[in-house]
Order: sequence, then structure tokens, then C-alpha cells
Amino acid sequence: MPPADLGFSSDTVQRVERSAGELSSAATRRMEASHDWYRALSAEDRSWVGLVAQAGIAAFIAWLRHGGDQAPVTADVFGTAPRELTRSITLRHTLDLVRSVVDVVEQDATALAEPGQEQALREAVLRYSREIAFAAAEVYAHAAEARGAWDARLEGLVVDAVLRGEADDSMQSRAAALGWGSTTRVAVVAGSTPHGSPAGVVDGLRRAAERVGVDTLAAVQGRRLVCIFGNVDDPLAAAREVGDHFGEGPLVVGPTVPHLFAAGRSARAALAGQSCAQAWPEAPRPVAADDLLAERVLVGDAPARALLLDRIWHPLTTHSGGVLLETASVYLESGGGLEGTARLLFVHPNTVRYRLGRIADLTGYQLTDPHDAHTVRIALALGRLSRPAGVVRRTTPT
Repeated sequence: MPPADLGFSSDTVQRVERSAGELSSAATRRMEASHDWYRALSAEDRSWVGLVAQAGIAAFIAWLRHGGDQAPVTADVFGTAPRELTRSITLRHTLDLVRSVVDVVEQDATALAEPGQEQALREAVLRYSREIAFAAAEVYAHAAEARGAWDARLEGLVVDAVLRGEADDSMQSRAAALGWGSTTRVAVVAGSTPHGSPAGVVDGLRRAAERVGVDTLAAVQGRRLVCIFGNVDDPLAAAREVGDHFGEGPLVVGPTVPHLFAAGRSARAALAGQSCAQAWPEAPRPVAADDLLAERVLVGDAPARALLLDRIWHPLTTHSGGVLLETASVYLESGGGLEGTARLLFVHPNTVRYRLGRIADLTGYQLTDPHDAHTVRIALALGRLSRPAGVVRRTTPT
């Protein structure tokens, strides 16, 4: 006989056992009638849900048969279903399933239990359904942990592929698995790793980025923390918002590229900028990698050299017959004074002022700004070195 604490007889157990098939069918019909998500499932997924319902009812009967002197239910009830089912059926849907079964049993309690045992059966069902709910939560918690660990590995592989410039098919499939298959407006941010576990650092960074509406992929690589922004309109502003989640030192933002598979260019610029940012002690934090072109050239960054020539040297040499190039050279060599530059060029100071404005419009660099002037000086030196031997000549009069 079952223990008295359950409050029902063995005849009730037998009645429930004989009605197991009918209960499962009734629960399925109730789910079809009550839940749109169930009707939208594939035939295979619905069959798995049916098996889970049958397993749950069978476990309930076994529990009643043992008089409730064992654990009511464990996550093994869900062992018949494949792990992939947790992707198509959410925890909320699983609780809908539990609720449907409970409603069916409660509705049929009068027919299932002996007279006077109806309330005891209802209480047993409620106790059992509580344990089912906890077991379901355990299953989904384990699935979330496993999925999170797998996603973290995928994320690390994608970030590593971006840093190496390997935009191949494997990276494409991994990025698609992470939901980055169609992400646009991508920029890479490089900084130092703060104290704390790598997982905690990445999670904190991701939450901060979510608050400003930016998608992220991030990975800790030793003393360096790399973050890839996706769907970002202003990467510098976004980096400023999450800057506290990086360690001390420079925080460098690479240029925005159209999509993840072109992010290698942004990553190379960000990493090169981080490696030489200390050469500009007054650099803002964060700083754009393109604002560190002069410093990057000093550490042998070939793309930075090409950019300086394209942005400064070539426009100045081809515009106005080289007058702007001559003005920039004389202004920098004479110490950056309008009067001194005007005397050496035999022009009015207002002419020099006008030409400096034209240089700023043409190149984006203000020669009156110390760092911009330093960058232009490096660009002019590179340009002269790129000329064939014997063509370099003085631009200042003797």
C-alpha cells in the first residue's frame, strides 16, 4: 500500500496506469488546440514531444506505484528527446506541455481516482508537475551552458581568423552559426586585457555593447583584448562606451569595413596602432588607427605608408603645380610661422593662410595642429624617399 502521506489507494494507481495512453492522447489534443507553437512544429519534433509526454506520464505512474518514496522525477524524463529539440522548443513551450498534461489529469481526476481520492490525486499531480518543471529547467540550463561554451569556442575561432586575415569557408560557416553571416559595418577594437577571468571579461564587454545597440565578437588573447563591432555607425563612440571593460593603456579602433569578411584590414590597422600608440603620449582614448599613421609607419606598417602617400603626398604633388607641397614643406621647415613662411616664399601672409586652408581641405590635416604637422612631415619624407634618386630638390629659396 502507498504511504499515507500521498493519501490515495493502489486501485487509483491501477486506474491511472490503465489510462496512460488516453492521458497522453488527450494532452496532445489539448496542445494542438491551445498552442500555435505546437501546430507550427515539424512532424518529427511533434513526435518527439509526444514521446516526452508519454515518458513523463510513465514516470508519474512509476512514482505512484512506489508510493512516492523516491525522487518524483529527474531530467531523465527528457532523455528520449534529442538535444536539438531544445533549439526548436523553448523552456516556456515545455512548461506549456507540462501544464497541458496537468490540466488533463485534473480534469479526469474524478474518473481516475476512487471516490474520495480525487483531491489526493490532484495534489500528487501538482507535486509531480513541480518536479517536472524543475527537471525541465535543469535540461535547458545544461543546454544553455553547453551552447554557451560552444559559442565561445566558435567566437574565439572567428576572432582569431579575422586577426589572421583568413576569410575562408570555415570562417563563413562559423560566423553564420553565430548570427554574423549578414552583419555589416564592422570595425575592430584592440586594447589590453583587464583583470578577471577571460569569460567574465568578454561577458561584461558584450553586455556593455548591447546597451549601446552594437553587436560584438570578442576574445582574450593573452594580454590583448580584441573586440569586433558589428552594425556600428560610430565605432569610436561605441568604443568610448565600452572602454572601461578594457585594461589600461591605448585603445585603438580600426577603420569600418563593409562586412566581417573584410575585417582583417580593420584588425591589422587596430593591432598596428596598438603596438605603437605609446609614441603619441597625448593620443585620445580611444583613438582611431588612421590617426596613428605616422606612428605606424615608424614600426614598419606598409599599409600606413601607402595611406600617407595617398592622402598627403600624391594630392599635394598633383595639385596647383606643386605650390601646396612647397608651402607645406617651407611652413614645416621654418618652424610653423606664417610670417617666416611668407618671407621665404615671397608671398603675403594671407596667401600662406589661404594655402594652409587648402592643404587641410585636400588632405584632412591641419598643419597648425602639432600631431597633424608631425604626420604631414612624415608623409613628405616618405614621398621624397619614393622619388627616383637625383630628383629630390630643395623647395626653399637660398
